[in-house]
Amino acid sequence: MAAALIWILLVGLLAGLGDAEAQQPTLQLLVGRVFVHTLDQETVLRGPEHADVPPTAPVTYHAHLQGHPDLPRWLRYTQRSPRQPGFLYGTPTPEDRGRQVIEVTAYNRDSFDTTRQRLVLLIGDPEGPLLPYQAEFLVCSHDVEEVLPPTPASRFLTALGGLWEPGELQLLNITSALDRGGRVPLPIEGRKEGVYIKVGSASPFSTCLKMVASPDSHARCAQGQPPLLSCYDTLAPHFRVDWCNVSLAEERPGHLGHPDGPPLHHPREHRGAAADGIQPGGAPAAVHAAHVQRAHG
Repeated sequence: MAAALIWILLVGLLAGLGDAEAQQPTLQLLVGRVFVHTLDQETVLRGPEHADVPPTAPVTYHAHLQGHPDLPRWLRYTQRSPRQPGFLYGTPTPEDRGRQVIEVTAYNRDSFDTTRQRLVLLIGDPEGPLLPYQAEFLVCSHDVEEVLPPTPASRFLTALGGLWEPGELQLLNITSALDRGGRVPLPIEGRKEGVYIKVGSASPFSTCLKMVASPDSHARCAQGQPPLLSCYDTLAPHFRVDWCNVSLAEERPGHLGHPDGPPLHHPREHRGAAADGIQPGGAPAAVHAAHVQRAHG
């Protein structure tokens, strides 16, 4: 009788563990595709015990790889302030293929309550068309958090379509200008840190883009003159691009790039969160030909 009771209790415990695992968000990722996941009250504080938490409550997040103090090398976290959402974003490499579990702790700075959530990341092989033609732009009018949501990212691609040959454009990577050695701007209204946005396409570069990235254009920029832009700037006025910092690259067919190295530490990232395993002194991450991939269960 006692043995049967113990067995029933054990089965119930295992079932409970299985339910807890099933309730963990499972996100499907692909190698070489940009991943963006928003951390806010809607995605983290979803239980009935949080029904009385006001939507304006200041919440900060701490994220790390299960069993490690930091995030995996390919993944970054940023949050501008406790009253704004946080973001996990990055591009997994072939070495990251498989299953990774990210543990997230939300901290309510008003009530001092903490909530924990596990994100199960299933990283599979890359899919989709090859995007050998890649262009990177320095957008001076935005910070990194402002282009991670889907609406501004889609708006950027739509505006850029007016400068490129016909064909679907895909967002490949987003990197804060501070990760490239940029300086924190002075606290003056309207000043932004800047963000590098890399885009890929199966269509060759347009004449306009090739001209603005030509040696002659770079020589003009070095002399303090405007670059050679032979077409109308369809990105203005929503996106102010530094046309002297446009770079073009053509990837070899069948080649999947790897990050060149860890990005420089973002001085405004990880407020209220631990370091993410990104070591200072490295080069910014390279970009992979990929679609933007939003988190989905």
